[in-house]
Amino acid sequence: MVTGDASYIKKINRALIIREIMKEGKISRADLSKITALTRATISAQVADLLEEELVVETELEHNPVGRKPIMLSLNAQAGYALGIDLDAGHATFMLSDLTGHPVTTEIIPIQSEAYEDIVQLLVSAIRRYQSRCAGSRYGMVGIVLAIHGLVSNEETIKFVPRFQWQDVDLKQDLERAVGTAVHLENNANLSAFAERAYAHHTTDNLLCVTLYSGIGLGMIMDGNFFRGHEGFAGEIGHMIVVPGGEPCACGNRGCWEKYASETSVLRNILAAEPGDASDMEWISRRIADGDEQVLDALNQFVYYLSIGLNNVINMYNPDVVVIDSELLRMVPDALQRIHHQLHSQISHYREITLSGMGRKSCVMGACALAISRFLNVPVLSLPSGDDLAD
Repeated sequence: MVTGDASYIKKINRALIIREIMKEGKISRADLSKITALTRATISAQVADLLEEELVVETELEHNPVGRKPIMLSLNAQAGYALGIDLDAGHATFMLSDLTGHPVTTEIIPIQSEAYEDIVQLLVSAIRRYQSRCAGSRYGMVGIVLAIHGLVSNEETIKFVPRFQWQDVDLKQDLERAVGTAVHLENNANLSAFAERAYAHHTTDNLLCVTLYSGIGLGMIMDGNFFRGHEGFAGEIGHMIVVPGGEPCACGNRGCWEKYASETSVLRNILAAEPGDASDMEWISRRIADGDEQVLDALNQFVYYLSIGLNNVINMYNPDVVVIDSELLRMVPDALQRIHHQLHSQISHYREITLSGMGRKSCVMGACALAISRFLNVPVLSLPSGDDLAD
């Protein structure tokens, strides 16, 4: 039983009410009371505060066959905006979303220089531009979350980013000093997992998201929270050894999982034997359609090694849902069925393995969702999904 003073209970009730309003889209006070098990008096008082703060708006239900038309409550999506940023090699992706997590605009800015000072300036310039754009709304820009493809500590300092060779840099402090507002840093795979939970898998509190692009990352939501490890570096699963004495990896070991099951490694192996300018995914797609044996054999090996790693991850964490984020895997015929056939262990327990419907946008979408979660103080969001959110 949760105990505490009146202000703490009020805070919990407020978060519960906002969460249900966001989940349902539109809901009456009476239905809110039924779903949350809160008294009508509590609902009325909380809703009055939310209306005064302009976080919630009222609308009359247009079609009601009998009786009075109920007054419906919905989140005021335009009351503020969240900025998510995915800082990757060669480019930075910016997504501005409203308070329901719906993207307002997405922009990809090329990174011409990998010097730390130049990237900071690029980020500062873009953030200031988005701040100005949001200034006319009730709450302006409610939060900024930046995805880092590397090690981020529990204190949100960057320990190491392989692509930029950054070590022990305080990007958070440098950005906050320049833009005058809070900026939060998070590992990219964690944000992909957060997006999957917030937008797609509303009924699970134990979710793993495996991203297979340039390397292999693992985002973990366990018991409804990020699983970070001792210093925040948990999830570097790409450097789990699956082939002892295998291919050398930049981390210093040999036979790491990402050398056999990341898209970069698989594509490099396939395209190495192809002369001329084969264009990655489009070329692969044509070769699959043509029944190219070399490509199909390489993809069979991809699924095989991917399944080995997934078996290990499932046995370690016993998740409810495993989401795989890979453009290449979506092209493999019967990919999920083939993975299931490779998982023979009687002690591996999970409910679902699925492919991400968001693709590469999941990271920046998760950044927006986390910014909204922090602003509304709702730890577990249930945001509306839509076809326009996918790649």
